[in-house]
Order: sequence, then C-alpha cells, then structure tokens
Amino acid sequence: MTDSAEWPSIPFEPWKDTCAALHLYAQIVGKYRLAHTPWVNHSWHATLYVNADGLTTGLIPDGPGVTVQFDLQRQRLIASCATGKSSAFALEPMTVAEFDARFKTAISTVGGSPSYHGCPNELPEVIPFADDTAARLWDAEAVSRFHRALVRIDAVFNEFRTGFLGKVSPVHLFWGSFDLAVTRFSGRAAPLHPGGIPNLPDTVTQEAYSHEVSSAGFWPGGGGIDEPCFYSYAYPSPADFSGQPVRPGGARFDNDLGEFILPYEAVRSAPDPRAALLEFLHATYDAAAMLAGWDKNLTCALGQKGVPRIVR
Repeated sequence: MTDSAEWPSIPFEPWKDTCAALHLYAQIVGKYRLAHTPWVNHSWHATLYVNADGLTTGLIPDGPGVTVQFDLQRQRLIASCATGKSSAFALEPMTVAEFDARFKTAISTVGGSPSYHGCPNELPEVIPFADDTAARLWDAEAVSRFHRALVRIDAVFNEFRTGFLGKVSPVHLFWGSFDLAVTRFSGRAAPLHPGGIPNLPDTVTQEAYSHEVSSAGFWPGGGGIDEPCFYSYAYPSPADFSGQPVRPGGARFDNDLGEFILPYEAVRSAPDPRAALLEFLHATYDAAAMLAGWDKNLTCALGQKGVPRIVR
C-alpha cells in the first residue's frame, strides 16, 4: 500500500462555505500577528504555519509573548502566552463578527493587545470584520480532513525546499490568498510589480516581488479554480513559460491565472502521491529556471535525514 491512503479527499464544493469562514478567521489571526511583528522581507512575518494540530502563528512579540493556534482537530482557537495563561473558544457556526469579538477577548485574557487592521485583504468585496454578521457554517469533519491534507503537503514542500542552496522561503500559509506556499529566489532583482491585487496596497505586493522568484503552492479551492489545486509560477514570467512541458499527467498551464496547476486529486490518486507532487515541483521550477537563466549551482540533491551537506 502506498501513502495515498493518508491523503484525504477534500472536494471544495461540499465545504466551500466553511472554507470561506476559515479564510476570514485566518485573516483576523494573521492581521494580529502582522500588527505586532517587525516587518520581514516578502511579508514572511505575517504568515501561519502548519503543525500537528492545525495552524499556528508561532511566537508573537506582544505583551508577555503570545502564540495563537487553530486546533483544527479539536475544533478550537487557542491563545497562550509565556506566563502560562491560555484562553480558548470553540470553532463552530458563528458570524465573523462573533469570531472577531471572541478572539479579541482571548488575546486580552492572556495579556496581549488585540489591535489590528479590521478589514479583509485580497478579496474583491470586503466587509469589516466587526460588521460581518452573516451566519457562517462550520463543517468540522471537512476542516479536519483539510488539515490532514495540509500536513501531507507541508512535508513534501519542506522536502522540496531542501534541494535549493539559495534563498528559499519557509513553507507557510498566506492568509490573504489562503494558500500554502514555498518560494525560491534567483538572487536577482525583479522589475517593479504592477500591483493591482484587490484590497491590498501595491507597496506590499511590490515588496513581496522585489526579487525574481519561482513559487509553488496549494489552494483548497476558490478564486476561479473550484477544486483543490497545486500551482507554480515565476515572476517575472519568462518568455514561453506557458509552453513548457511539465509533469506529471494532469498538470497544465492556466492562461487566466498565468501559472501551472495540478489538481490535488491527481496527486492523491497517484500510486505515489509524494513522488507525483515532487515531480510537479521539480518540473515547473526547472522550466522557470532554465528559461530565465538561473544559476544551476543553486540546486542540489534533496536533503537526507541525519546526513550533513558536503561543503566544498
């Protein structure tokens, strides 16, 4: 038996309303981290990370030191601090305004300052969190399956990350676009990005794309792709990038999005999902790097457990 049994089915349509709610809740938590953390290149200081329970902020330098976690297996939001205090509430059907209020109470309880920008980013139509009183569904079983999928994806993305000697991002979840991503950098400056992302300052986009990248990631669905998909793109996109043959079967270039995509289901149903995903990541990076003339010495063999790199 391959590890395909460990990759859960996560069709988007049955849980799209719950996914939309989780996306907005993640924006609230992410904005709190953003507001209290010094800026790091490409907005890396604002992201969330996959862990064994769900998604975490890591340690935020607010008050005594605060960590926020979405426990997506036990369906709760937990705020904790370095003095030992913690505060939690159930993830359940509620409005965004209710989540916002409960979250602020939890942060105050552990000694943090619940101040942050109160409106979503990167969505075409936005309502301030405190004013969003529409009922929101919560499908706990779908959320749990989504988290288990993220655990598998995160492991492969981190393995892929080890095959690069240049600057490479952590594997992290961007709450604005709600995608898990890993990005490689050539080391060269990029042309000024035109911006234009809905409800996001152009200066943030331009700083994020200040240098040439090859980036890959995963969406649960939405934004014109109504199924969970992996993606890969380059900025700036080199000539003929869209015409490059990539693998495995099922991968294709989406002209509307301007990037390669591979359905999650094609990976999940493959005889070896890990190998199929790695093949997509390597093939799309190789296409971008070859066309743009990246330094070939930036890549290396994937890391092995307990084996140091040989330094020459």
